[in-house]
Amino acid sequence: MNAAVWRIKSFDELSATELYKILQVRINVFVVEQNCPYPETDGYDEKALHLWAEKNGEIAAYCRVFAPGIKYDFASIGRVLTNQKFRGQNFGKGLMKIAVDIIETKFGTAKIQISAQDYLLNFYEEFGFQSTGNSYLEDDIPHTEMLRS
Repeated sequence: MNAAVWRIKSFDELSATELYKILQVRINVFVVEQNCPYPETDGYDEKALHLWAEKNGEIAAYCRVFAPGIKYDFASIGRVLTNQKFRGQNFGKGLMKIAVDIIETKFGTAKIQISAQDYLLNFYEEFGFQSTGNSYLEDDIPHTEMLRS
């Protein structure tokens, strides 16, 4: 088996094939698997850095990274996922570690805001995120705003 390859690209750097694979895995996880019909293409992809792990030609894990002032006042990470086929292999932890490192290095800040699905609150706490106490339903899924500073 091949080792995973980590990639980070701006929207303009993505090939058509890479963009297709990204949208495919996001739709599979967020729309199909979570049974949540919502507009997956939200107008933010062009403003994001796209980070993913690729293994055997498939996206194993993925997220979007945003500079401060794009989604929130602080830098942010969103659309965090691990492909169902690759769960339990620590891709999510690797993804978050690299995403945080990118924000600290590229944007010079440790302040990061995320919108976390509630069942993942403990996972994000491992990376220094803390609940703001602001909980809400997004597409009928309980979410909590979290900050890391």
